Amino acid sequence: MNRKELIDALADKTCGTKADADRNIAALIDIITNTLKKGDSLTLVGFGTFEVRKRAARTGRNPATGEEIKIKASKQPAFKAGKALKDAVNSAKK
Repeated sequence: MNRKELIDALADKTCGTKADADRNIAALIDIITNTLKKGDSLTLVGFGTFEVRKRAARTGRNPATGEEIKIKASKQPAFKAGKALKDAVNSAKK
């Protein structure tokens, strides 16, 4: 599913307009992004948690030349699924 399909699905589910759905999705993405930029996490009980994970500096290899390179420490956005979401996904496979 891409963003356009998500907007259509949200508009259908809420009986709202596609413009409203687009604004709501944009607002949600903005809120999640700003929360993570501050270093905080956002938890939606049953769905999951958006968080920032720190990656330490490390040594890697350039795959083209085999030369060692230094990779800087960084922060990575991450999502950890909640139990209800995991259960819903696993029950769909049966």
